[in-house]
Amino acid sequence: MKKFLLVLFLLVSTISISQTKVFNISGQLVSKEKKQPLESATVYLQRVKDSSLVTYTISDKDGDFLLKGRTGDDNLNLYISYVGYKTYFKTIVIDNETINLGEIPLAEDDNMLDEVLIKSQAPVTVKKDTLEFNVASFKTKKDANVEDLLKELPGVEVDAQGNIKVNGKPVNKILVNGKPFFGDDPTIATRNLTKEIVDKIQVTDTKTESEAFTGEEGDEENKTINITIDEEKNKGIFGRVAGGVGTDDRFEYAGLLNYFDNDIRISALAGGNNINSPGFSFGEIQKMFGNARYLRVNENGTFNIDGRSFGGGQGITNSRTAGANYADDFGKETDLTADYFYSAANSFNDEIRNRENILPDDRYFSNTTSNNQSNTDNHAANLQFKTQLDSTFLINIRPQFRYNTGDSYFTNSEETRRLNGELTNQSTTERSSENIQKSFENRLTATKKYGSKGGFFRLTIENQIEDSDLENTINSNTEIFGDTPETITRNQITDGEQSSNQYEIRPEVRLPLLAKKLFLEVEYSYEYDKREDKQSVFDFDEASQMFSNFNLNQSTDFTNTNQSSRPEIGLRYSGEKLRTGVEVGYVMRTLESDDALRDINFTNDFDAVELSANLSYSFSQKLRLYSGYYLRNNAPGVSQLSPFVDVSDPLNIVQGNPNLSPSNSHNVYMGLNNYDFQTKSGFYSNLNASFANDRVVSKTTIDENFVRSTTFANVDGNYNFNVNAGYNKTIKIDSVKSIKYRVAAYVNGNRNVNFNNEVQYASRTITYTPNVSVGFTWDNLFEIRPSYEISFNDNTFNLDLFEDRSYVQHQFQLETTTSFPKKLEWNNDITYSYNSDIAPGFQKDAIFWNATLSYSILKDKGLVTVKAYDILNQNTNARRTSTEDYIQDVQSTVLQRYFMVGFSYKFNTLGKKGETRDSNFWFD
Repeated sequence: MKKFLLVLFLLVSTISISQTKVFNISGQLVSKEKKQPLESATVYLQRVKDSSLVTYTISDKDGDFLLKGRTGDDNLNLYISYVGYKTYFKTIVIDNETINLGEIPLAEDDNMLDEVLIKSQAPVTVKKDTLEFNVASFKTKKDANVEDLLKELPGVEVDAQGNIKVNGKPVNKILVNGKPFFGDDPTIATRNLTKEIVDKIQVTDTKTESEAFTGEEGDEENKTINITIDEEKNKGIFGRVAGGVGTDDRFEYAGLLNYFDNDIRISALAGGNNINSPGFSFGEIQKMFGNARYLRVNENGTFNIDGRSFGGGQGITNSRTAGANYADDFGKETDLTADYFYSAANSFNDEIRNRENILPDDRYFSNTTSNNQSNTDNHAANLQFKTQLDSTFLINIRPQFRYNTGDSYFTNSEETRRLNGELTNQSTTERSSENIQKSFENRLTATKKYGSKGGFFRLTIENQIEDSDLENTINSNTEIFGDTPETITRNQITDGEQSSNQYEIRPEVRLPLLAKKLFLEVEYSYEYDKREDKQSVFDFDEASQMFSNFNLNQSTDFTNTNQSSRPEIGLRYSGEKLRTGVEVGYVMRTLESDDALRDINFTNDFDAVELSANLSYSFSQKLRLYSGYYLRNNAPGVSQLSPFVDVSDPLNIVQGNPNLSPSNSHNVYMGLNNYDFQTKSGFYSNLNASFANDRVVSKTTIDENFVRSTTFANVDGNYNFNVNAGYNKTIKIDSVKSIKYRVAAYVNGNRNVNFNNEVQYASRTITYTPNVSVGFTWDNLFEIRPSYEISFNDNTFNLDLFEDRSYVQHQFQLETTTSFPKKLEWNNDITYSYNSDIAPGFQKDAIFWNATLSYSILKDKGLVTVKAYDILNQNTNARRTSTEDYIQDVQSTVLQRYFMVGFSYKFNTLGKKGETRDSNFWFD
């Protein structure tokens, strides 16, 4: 049967290709008035009968374009679109393989209303700093969400966790009609808004609203995606509700309700599950439900799923989420966005940990058994208010509120033995805790533009107030053997109060030296951070049967302050192709600590120069180079400086070092991006590196009874870097079939200087990871996406005590989507992982297979789903970790195989601006 289907597939593909005609259409675009070449005009072909997109391209710097492809049509409509010019239209007869249209003059558009006469939209529009995609031009499967759409856009990549990259740069902000949608979680928008309501996808460098208002360049390292809603579908109600039950008492439920009324947008959501998917954070596996889809065997033998180490002892979590979002425009110049989130979770985890510890002249074993149960309830409210008082004055206010409560119960049993089996220490611990945390933070930004040359003044004020209360009960017994045996018994309660008050004031001014091109920038910032930490420990009094004996050694009453002033001056140039700038700052920092319980008070002053510089050059709209450097000074933490001896854990004693110096970090980055719309191919590469002097690291010594004493020290010689590059290309076989492939590689490396029982050593790690992926799509019927990644890892040490390690990891992933017969969809996600760095007796490889079968009912408004998680039941809870100074085996609670049946229902009354559709809900 399989062979028959393969032969049938090849036969149909061959026949369909043989019936199509190859075409190559070229030309040159110039302005009609000045005869100058027009770069970045959009040239595209549509079918005559249904206006569907056949292919498109972008003109180069000489105005030249080339359209290549296959079609079974005899005639195609040619459109040429360029901002500020009238759209060009011509019907092309496909009778020759090569068609040269010669020079095509475009006339400037004096009246944009004339464009209505030509009812067509360019699939891609390149503006000065924005790449805009017309959603209607890109085919997706039926019922596609925004994430499905993004995967079809040129140069855009979306991984299994929903992380998005555009030409290799991460997307760190998602907006809907220019406003946030449910805070900072982009997957709520990308996985729950459907393609059918979207008009455009706009991609820009990430900017704050103030930077966009002043016309400053954005963040070169990050991108923002703005989802614009189609005005024809911007009034009404839409959403979806879903639920599922499964084996092993697994369950999940989710719902999203949206009300759009032009400028008003109200949304509400709720969800919950006990399958380790926190609410709406992961969206749906394919059809609404959250699911762990992605697995990787790590070097420690754990399995990462959706970026979280489920096989790594994360336990089982029962989570709930609810929230609401409101956005509205009050006139043309004022808008408001508000949201509220509630999240709760109950988790449990059992763990057994056996570790062999390596010292310069000895080895010892520590064995631990623990159980942890926790409950959390979190409330968060966010508000964003923006008003433009006039064309030159903008005010932004962003307050945030948090209220969190939690409780936990933890038990632990630990013992330490020498190589000969002799018991050196052992302990048992039972601890319960309750906490309440409240916080408020706010950012106020006032921006005033002046003159017509690009000058402005900006004032930013930020503050954060936080308060938390903790009650902790501990009952522990620690026995230390050897020549001076000691037994430490603790039955005590801790009342903790922590508070912080932080604020920053930052005025800055930009002075134009050359109108809208060269600027002098002056900035000053003052930061103040005051933290109070009071921990009152009371021992149990046998006589009174109460916790009444105050324990001075373990109690604290610290007041720590961190004040800094930082003036900065810079020079910035912003041209059409070249953008560059340099800034010099001087930071003056004072750290103070006062202990009200004992005579431990100190003041440290740290002064340092800080630098930054950046340069970017656009060779064309397609090819861009960017680079930068910055020097930052980081002061040690107050706890790292304080000479206070923390004896809360008798087997792990910690004391700060008041003689620490601040660390200096030198950071460089650079990148080269190119996407060629002529060939539907893109290349990206970037490098990031950091070099640190005087980095603060832990310095631990272990005595003859294996009791650890830790302090801190400065070290030199630490660095880390990562380099990655990739190439992607889309090949259009015909109007219904296409192939997308990507070849990429990245290299990560670091050097860390640490201590092992007073012996200083350096470890170096470098990882080389090439990978390749291919995707074949046949209209809305079938899609297959195989990918392969191999990782070469090398760990070396400059100390003979530690053995150098080299190992290889393999991962092969296969994703398939089959959408026939009609109404039926079958999704498979199969991942094979192999890690050679797993010790004998532990699982080196695993096949992780998730599958979903969905059937549409109720005129495609309802969906019945059957899904299987970890079909082969290979998610294991046993793994081994090997590092330079220990080898550790761990067993813990994990989520294992289950099957689930679910149902979802969607509704939609969206209609044109100013009207709604019939109340009989339907959804295409």
